[in-house]
Amino acid sequence: MEKFAVIVAGGSGIRMGSSTPKQFLLLNGKPVLWHTINTFLEAYDDMRVILVLPNQYVDTGAAMVAMTADPGRIAITTGGETRFHSVKNGLALVPDNAIVFVHDAVRCLISASLIQRCYLQAIDKGNAVPAINAVDSMRIIKAEVNEPIDRNRLRIIQTPQTFHSKILLPAYKIDYKDKFTDEATVAEAFGLKIHLIEGEEGNIKITRPVDLTVAEGMINPVPVSPPRDEAPVK
Repeated sequence: MEKFAVIVAGGSGIRMGSSTPKQFLLLNGKPVLWHTINTFLEAYDDMRVILVLPNQYVDTGAAMVAMTADPGRIAITTGGETRFHSVKNGLALVPDNAIVFVHDAVRCLISASLIQRCYLQAIDKGNAVPAINAVDSMRIIKAEVNEPIDRNRLRIIQTPQTFHSKILLPAYKIDYKDKFTDEATVAEAFGLKIHLIEGEEGNIKITRPVDLTVAEGMINPVPVSPPRDEAPVK
């Protein structure tokens, strides 16, 4: 089945403290976005990428696309007012009978393995939404009161949120609502059941300077030297 990755790259550099949008910041000598795209291209030989960019960064994106493993498999379109509208613009280039992955551009450490597992589950169940366990203690705020919540019942949602296009394309024809924070919430509003799949701890989202530092460390781990034998104390 045809495979399309809609990579949404509409972020800014505000929380990074940079005038450069975070997707274009350098990670290991290449733009963050470059790492994301190349992993999708490597996951499947027939994967096609639809890159959704702010209008003012289309030329920058095109120059970056030329640096990737296979520029011929990448198309560029422009984003909209919200993530919902940007994804909708990207989906306009997806055919009716395909598996579509919607992914955050700044989740640049995603593995080909996760992409492939999402594809297989979407073929089987219609969709696959990666999620990982919450490990921190959580509290929920109600008015001026806060109370603990059972973290074992919580999941942290990641991307790529993966759907059969026959499901996702009609879902994105409904009217926009503020609660639409990702593709799963849109699909649920359309009446679909969401199927979670195990995500990856390393599938982090680059939003703050520390995230870029962590990502650099994950790409270039510092080798740990074996402990040296110490001379016995006399």
